[in-house]
Amino acid sequence: MGEFLLEDTIAAIATALGEGGIGVVRVSGPLASTIGQRIFRTGHERPVEFARRRGFFYGRLLARDEQSSVDECILLWMPGPHSYTGEDVVEFQVHGGIRVVQSALAVILEKGARLAEPGEFTRRAFLNGRMDLSQAEAVMDLIRAKTDLAARVAFSQVEGSLSREIGNLRRQVLELQAELAVTLDYPEHDDEIEVAKSLVLRGQALLMRMQDVLDNAKTGVVVREGVLTPLIGQPNVGKSSLLNELLRRQRAIVTEIPGTTRDVLEESVDLGGVLFRLVDTAGIRETKDRLEQLGVERSRAAVHSGELILLVLDGSRELETDDLQLLTDTANRSRIVVVNKADLAQQITDEKLVDICGRTSWVRVSATTGEGLSGLRDLLIKTVLGGDIEQVEPSFLTNARQTQLLLQAREDLATAISAAQAGLTLDVVAVLLQSVYALLGLVVGAEAGEDLLDEVFSRFCLGK
Repeated sequence: MGEFLLEDTIAAIATALGEGGIGVVRVSGPLASTIGQRIFRTGHERPVEFARRRGFFYGRLLARDEQSSVDECILLWMPGPHSYTGEDVVEFQVHGGIRVVQSALAVILEKGARLAEPGEFTRRAFLNGRMDLSQAEAVMDLIRAKTDLAARVAFSQVEGSLSREIGNLRRQVLELQAELAVTLDYPEHDDEIEVAKSLVLRGQALLMRMQDVLDNAKTGVVVREGVLTPLIGQPNVGKSSLLNELLRRQRAIVTEIPGTTRDVLEESVDLGGVLFRLVDTAGIRETKDRLEQLGVERSRAAVHSGELILLVLDGSRELETDDLQLLTDTANRSRIVVVNKADLAQQITDEKLVDICGRTSWVRVSATTGEGLSGLRDLLIKTVLGGDIEQVEPSFLTNARQTQLLLQAREDLATAISAAQAGLTLDVVAVLLQSVYALLGLVVGAEAGEDLLDEVFSRFCLGK
């Protein structure tokens, strides 16, 4: 794809297929204006005259014979380099509907464009210097965002928040490289021992900043992908009722009969900008009922894969052996203990809960009256974000590719610092710093190879 990527003119439907108000077909490349002139007529039945400034025109989109019409149409003209792709771009806005939009695309392809590959418009934007690779990845994150917070973070990264963070790290590495280069080229002017000491001090500060960015990576995954959150506990403690209250709708069947839930049920809910993928599970207890045993096995599997556990207890009865076992089994997991049925007389004391859970990882609620649910929602957000949602920084890593590169860069920087402390030659340190600089560059796509670009942009949708 890379050999002819910027020479071809590409086209694709940019809106979701289906009935709607409008459908958009996007064209980018050297033939964009030529195609527009051939198949579009203004209200005066003249071909559109493209200037070197943006514009939009009302008229009709011609059929393949360039005489009859496919639809009335609005044409948007965006000359390069000031367009999304950095190339000449024409967009045709026709009436929404599968047949009309596909007919428009067919005409455009016949007149010299080829069908774009997934993500090819954004790939061109990257190759033409309109954005770096982290910004390109953020475009797809923005399209797929399911919460306001995810959209806000993705848009901030489209605007370059992560790019600036990585750029600052690269600048500091480059300064270290420059200092080393002077010493290596003119050893008579600098004391290598003093240069090594300076490198260690500045390198350690840089290492700490890298670690800060890595520490925030977990939050990036939470914002982007959500949190798998199984609700576990004994039968009839109110897991399904709690699920329904968190969803604010009746999704799970609720009865007074213990063991009603026999299978796992997953639903997603946006709580203050974080997507929690709630999993209602069968009550965990010893049973001889084969069907219930299967449900319990699936519940235990959900606990194993869960990222945040909601362990539900019945506060109206004393802790039982199965409760204590679940508390023990999840003690080292990210967990919130939810003491349900707060509207009834409580048999589990605060002192007992503090002794088992500490002071901040439990909450009393009533899935019947709604008591305590606001506090539970706040605790869920605080647990996964480490604080208030408004304090979330938008410049964190959001995918495994970025995180792995920064981990390797941090490791190489730590090795460079150790080499300087051990008195190894500065040539060794210089090689390691060059590796750090290159790895940071790959985060934003500097010198990215075709294989990496294919991997990143293949995850995009057509038309973007």
